[in-house]
Amino acid sequence: MPYVGPVRDKRGLATAGILAGLAGLHVAWARGSCFPFSSREALADAVTGGTDVPGPLPCYAVAGSLATAALLVANVPVLPARTRRRGRLVVAAVLATRGALGLAGRTGALTGGDTSERFRHLDRGLYAPTCLVLAVGTLGAGAPHFRR
Repeated sequence: MPYVGPVRDKRGLATAGILAGLAGLHVAWARGSCFPFSSREALADAVTGGTDVPGPLPCYAVAGSLATAALLVANVPVLPARTRRRGRLVVAAVLATRGALGLAGRTGALTGGDTSERFRHLDRGLYAPTCLVLAVGTLGAGAPHFRR
């Protein structure tokens, strides 16, 4: 069976699309939006577990990281293939670590503080599982496939 190249399947494109969408959401938050919440206070409680939304710089930093991850998962050839493969492994490792810490109720170890009950509930039920699914999607997006 001849080697065809990197996977360009729906799973990889969906993973890249979700990462890009999350990057856009972080840009919106950096610019002052509270979407999809009713206030900046509700946003802070649900997303950080604290009382303050991070400033623009941290939001833009996360947005840049997510956008870079999306490009790596989509396998956009802006870097050598070997670098893209290694980058996808890093992305998958970061997402898997974030997901595992969230499921274990240890996300506060990443943020250095206590988190609200609302955040812990959302983290275990939505954020952590999403990170784990994205980690798996990231790994699958870079897997070679063979024509049958």
